[in-house]
Amino acid sequence: MKYIFCTLLIFPFWLQTTAQQIEIPIDTTIVTNHSTVIKGQQITYKATVGFQPVWDQSGAPIASLSYTYYKRSDLKKDENRPLLISFNGGPGSASVWMHIAYTGPRILKIDDEGFPIQPYGIKANPNSILDVADIVYINPVNTGYSRMIKDQEGKMSEKKLFFGVQADITYLADWINTFVTRNNRWRSPKYLIGESYGTTRVSGLALELQNRQWMYLNGVILVSPTEIGFKFDGPVEIANRLPYFTAAAWYHKMLPPELQNKDLLQILPEVEEYAINELLPAIAKGGYLDNVLKEKAINKMAYYSGLSQKVIRQHNLEVPMPFFWKSLLRDKEGYTIGRLDSRYKGMDIKEAGNTPDYNSELTSWLHAFTPAINYYYSEELKFKTDLKYNMFGPVHPWNRTEGNNTGENLRRAMAMNANLHTMIQSGYYDGATTYFNAKYVMWQLNINGKLTDRLSFKGYRSGHMMYLRNEDLIQANDDIRTFITRSSATIHKASKY
Repeated sequence: MKYIFCTLLIFPFWLQTTAQQIEIPIDTTIVTNHSTVIKGQQITYKATVGFQPVWDQSGAPIASLSYTYYKRSDLKKDENRPLLISFNGGPGSASVWMHIAYTGPRILKIDDEGFPIQPYGIKANPNSILDVADIVYINPVNTGYSRMIKDQEGKMSEKKLFFGVQADITYLADWINTFVTRNNRWRSPKYLIGESYGTTRVSGLALELQNRQWMYLNGVILVSPTEIGFKFDGPVEIANRLPYFTAAAWYHKMLPPELQNKDLLQILPEVEEYAINELLPAIAKGGYLDNVLKEKAINKMAYYSGLSQKVIRQHNLEVPMPFFWKSLLRDKEGYTIGRLDSRYKGMDIKEAGNTPDYNSELTSWLHAFTPAINYYYSEELKFKTDLKYNMFGPVHPWNRTEGNNTGENLRRAMAMNANLHTMIQSGYYDGATTYFNAKYVMWQLNINGKLTDRLSFKGYRSGHMMYLRNEDLIQANDDIRTFITRSSATIHKASKY
């Protein structure tokens, strides 16, 4: 009893004297040197794990953003070397996805189709674009290791300064200006790349950087873009679902033989034409659509989607996305399919129902990414911390009340800057930000038809993160490499129409 009593006295004292508050670095860098082979070329580079402040109007730090910056170190002259500024989405997602699976010099170990394998880890990325551009991966507030910080009075900054469509764009533009200045990159051709909600972010940043920071870009890359503020709800949004339905059904061999026996890219143009020219006006007529035309539309939708005519009739031509993910394989295999990448299958407790129990693809991705990024920072980039790496951080409520004009802002930035090019990359099996909606976004960006030569679309046989499939990883990086090379080729010529 005496031993127990002493232990109870000592333990609280030990806890009090050894417990420490987790430190958030505010303005620091850790640099490591590396070598790799990209496209058969030996390349040396410096990797910087850094923390750079966000300041308020009085110059006091209110947040600290973590970033990882890769810069080639084997070039004698690099004043014209492009800089790629990379964001993921969410909002609330860290920059981990494109960092260690797409454009960076190191990528996680997965199989050739993107599925997790153990032991987890990191390997060289022979397809990284580091051969043609330096890259910085930025984590907005509360993602990755980035955090808000307390002021001198111990008070935390207001969330509204960071968590909203316009607030996000405003403070990140200031932060980018500081980063570019500190790293002497004002002469570099500059590119923004964003994935998912990151496309909303970089579309807004294109004009914000141009108008408020006087920083003119050479290119914007939209990976699996959102609607970026363009409105296509109602009949347009419903009709636009069909080409994605076709792609997912083709992958799972659910189409009629005459379609299934064709290559996917032979089928999709036909479905796109039908969706825009026939299905859209049919849906717009609602209950006043002629019965003969309605049955024709039902038959055609069933033909192109892998769903039954009965199901489409029951939904009045408006089949919800979650129902499709739940139902496509219900009678064949009893599995669901993924939202962000419909190649992935899930297993629900009940086959009945209208929506999957969980996102099968996201579960698989977190399985592989989380251990890889934590290992990578600690062991290879030598950043040791007790801070939790937020794959998805607390950023809600996200203020959308000011509206989302980011697509219009990108269009204005392109109109005002004759050097600014935009490329869209989408996976055919993405059911969250579908490839056909991405094409629609491109059409809206080019509403006057004068931006055709500066807009391009690239599609891939995978999902939201198309680069997880090795064949698409190779092609998508090559597409970025070509985009950067072509759009920066005229930097020595006058910028004019």
